[in-house]
Amino acid sequence: MTQSRPTDPMAAWAEWSQQALRLWTQAAQTWPHAAASAEASGMPPQWASASVLSDLFRQTAGQGVTLEPQAWAEIQRDYLNEITQLWQQGWQVQPPRDDRRFADEAWARNPVAAFSAALYLLNARTLMRMADAVQGDAKTRARIRFAVQQWIDASAPSNFWAFNAEAQRRAIETQGESIAKGVQNLLKDMQQGFVSMTDHSAFEVGRNVATTEGQVVFENALFQLIEYKPLTPQVYERPFLVVPPCINKYYILDLQPDNSFLRYAVEQGHRTFVMSWRNPDATLAQATWDDYIEQAVIQAIDVVRDIGRCDTINTLGFCVGGTMLGTALAVLAARGQRKVESVTFLTTLLDFSDTGVLDVFIDEAFVRFRELQFINGGILPGRELATTFSFLRPNDLVWNYVVGNYLKGESPPPFDLLYWNSDSTNLPGRYYAWYLRHLYLQNELCQPGQLTVCGVPLDLGAIDIPAYIYGSREDHIVPIGGAYATTRHLGGPMRFVMGASGHIAGVINPASKGKRSFWTGPAQHFPERWDDWLATATEQRGSWWTDWAPWLAGHGGGWVKAPRSPGNRRYKPIEPAPGRYVKVSAEAALATMVKGGSTV
Repeated sequence: MTQSRPTDPMAAWAEWSQQALRLWTQAAQTWPHAAASAEASGMPPQWASASVLSDLFRQTAGQGVTLEPQAWAEIQRDYLNEITQLWQQGWQVQPPRDDRRFADEAWARNPVAAFSAALYLLNARTLMRMADAVQGDAKTRARIRFAVQQWIDASAPSNFWAFNAEAQRRAIETQGESIAKGVQNLLKDMQQGFVSMTDHSAFEVGRNVATTEGQVVFENALFQLIEYKPLTPQVYERPFLVVPPCINKYYILDLQPDNSFLRYAVEQGHRTFVMSWRNPDATLAQATWDDYIEQAVIQAIDVVRDIGRCDTINTLGFCVGGTMLGTALAVLAARGQRKVESVTFLTTLLDFSDTGVLDVFIDEAFVRFRELQFINGGILPGRELATTFSFLRPNDLVWNYVVGNYLKGESPPPFDLLYWNSDSTNLPGRYYAWYLRHLYLQNELCQPGQLTVCGVPLDLGAIDIPAYIYGSREDHIVPIGGAYATTRHLGGPMRFVMGASGHIAGVINPASKGKRSFWTGPAQHFPERWDDWLATATEQRGSWWTDWAPWLAGHGGGWVKAPRSPGNRRYKPIEPAPGRYVKVSAEAALATMVKGGSTV
């Protein structure tokens, strides 16, 4: 049932104005805390609101680039012709319906709005052609293209109430209530510190997300280990450990019963464990990459081996979790310890030569700044990382919600995936700076003997166990070429599979729904380039899960009776899944640091 609004427009405005004033006051009271966080990190106060994106724009502006002369002449000629045609059409112009920003009928019915949309799209195409015509090295061109695209997306007429015909129509239909509601939404988001993408009140971890039944059987300062209750009378002999990324909450793999990857593994008969990372606070301000490898990933492997009473276990790493798992396997190989039977890498970078659009952010100056920022330890706020990733797809993950929430006065609907996306995770600063320097910038992990972790030099070629490597074709975080590059470095038998869609949707593709498709190639055939591999690959309809399940089963060992209870005498149940760690928000973890005067 929708809430009735006052019939008197003036009464409605008075009601909304009082709410807006109260929310504005509450939001303003949070600003000193933000400034305190910035000062505690050693950053100048004037940088408190600065972002990686603004730094990128300043650097791009100072490049002093030139355009290829012939291309520039063609761009000028084409623009002159198109702008002339646009002026001749005048108020008869129609905005393209295939762009959802201008698809509403209100744009077509308003001549001024229609013309502004058409002019914007012409200018946007021209600017992108100019960016593509820049002369310079590949990284400079990529940075300029990214910066221009950000500016184009931000300057769309749909993002401004004065030009957004749909928002104007809604304001008239609601007698101005949509404007007041939009202001209320804006002030609420200012107070919480991020743009709302979903109705957060509709979800609760452990109640309607992350609900697969299990028990926490181990915990330390870095993670909790969850063992899931078997759903089959017998299970495979070798347990199965999942290492999710520590830059996100693990329950992306357990959103709902019908799309839970973890539940799917349990249903296949695997005794399944998952690491649930702690949201870093003051106690982890000095934590390093080595700590996460030795005290988390290798520790989890040892605990699962102990509980399962097995010499070796099967493992899976997702995204950064896969990078850490690969590092841990290289450490174990250097020590001559064989504790893992097989490994699955989902959208994982072990070779950082192709990092896609993220490469525009990372250079020596940026990495050096981060190293100085965290030279004495500290915590990188999860919200900063979340904002950066959102601006990789600004129209979908930023401006879409700015327009809906603020200009139209809409409330975003409940969506479990976006709830998870907003549930960010902090990172220890020293861990983050090391990751940027040695992996993203210097790409040392895939160079034999170049990188030392936990006291031993690493060689990915020494990882001689079977590996299942998955990449998503439209992944903007781990490009398909970067995922495929893993095949050039491991020393054991490999299977590479490419799925449709992107970083998350490609991975979370339940077998029961039969959606999308995946590609498989000839056994042990791995050309240098992924597109050469694709030329020999075969497309298959449905989920890649159906290809992975029999592969993992082949490494599970024999069948044994399912355990009656989780853990063992040494590792007894601590609390029900999903445990405490996953329920701590990034903001709550940071709040303890600010109160205690710790470095952020």
